[in-house]
Amino acid sequence: MLAIVCPGQGAQTPGMLSPWLELPGTADRLTTFSEAAGIDLTVHGTTSDADTIRDTAVAQPLIVSTSLLALRALEDLLGEALVPDATAGHSVGEFAAAAVAGVFTDADAVGLVARRATFMADAAAAEPTGMTAVLGGDPAEVTAAIEAAGLWPANVNGGGQIVAAGALDAIAAFAANPPARARVIPLQVAGAFHTPFMQSALESFGAVAADWPRSAPRTRLLTNADGSVHAEDADVVGGLVRQIAAPVRWDLCQATLADLGVTALLELAPGGVLKGLARRSLPGVETVAITSPDDLPAARDLVAAHLHTDGSQESAK
Repeated sequence: MLAIVCPGQGAQTPGMLSPWLELPGTADRLTTFSEAAGIDLTVHGTTSDADTIRDTAVAQPLIVSTSLLALRALEDLLGEALVPDATAGHSVGEFAAAAVAGVFTDADAVGLVARRATFMADAAAAEPTGMTAVLGGDPAEVTAAIEAAGLWPANVNGGGQIVAAGALDAIAAFAANPPARARVIPLQVAGAFHTPFMQSALESFGAVAADWPRSAPRTRLLTNADGSVHAEDADVVGGLVRQIAAPVRWDLCQATLADLGVTALLELAPGGVLKGLARRSLPGVETVAITSPDDLPAARDLVAAHLHTDGSQESAK
């Protein structure tokens, strides 16, 4: 049973699209995505520096585009469409996962996330905020320390990782006095995402997203809110809107994947982070992360070995 997962903000690296542009069809797809996003994703994915692609308005559509380019390149290799047994995305990766599930076309996913990114960048610019990863420690003690510092547990990732978010001065004070047996690592993001600091972005994005074209999921699509599977008639877009200011519960998404009996996890580009979390939280699940076109043969083999191994997709719903 195969799950496809899609990475979130912070996974981007300078030049990450350069090797993908050597594949047939990628340049045309990227041109379409750039038109949908209203920015030149080809430039940002090949020549822009780390500071430029750290900008939320650039990073989010760039990451979603990279995930979808990798998916379509894998489908080209397979010679057929790929509908996994389940799919989920971490934070902004939910938009790529929604496209994997057929809720959005690729271009509509990129266009919608570009609008989200602009609103979130505006909210982040209103005051100095950020995010920092907390690795290790007792989860309950870490959460209590985060809240005591005036911060929010914005991402609960499982595998001993919680991300704190809030004002930069509060983050600095927290880092100077971290919880017992925990390490604090600042993240390369430009705001306190998934916290009340994003309320203005939520309201602005909600107005845009309300009438955005969408379809019912064609496979299990998990939500970051609580890890549950969206029903076919669920308001997926409404969930994406609410998630802007709500914590990402990736730990619960992974728990659901385990409960579903997932045997393999494929992370789309720019992959690596979610594979690492899965290795700690989903023992026994085979994992492949697509970081470049060189990983496509391994991804193809994973699909061949695990897709629909628990029965047909229809029986799984």
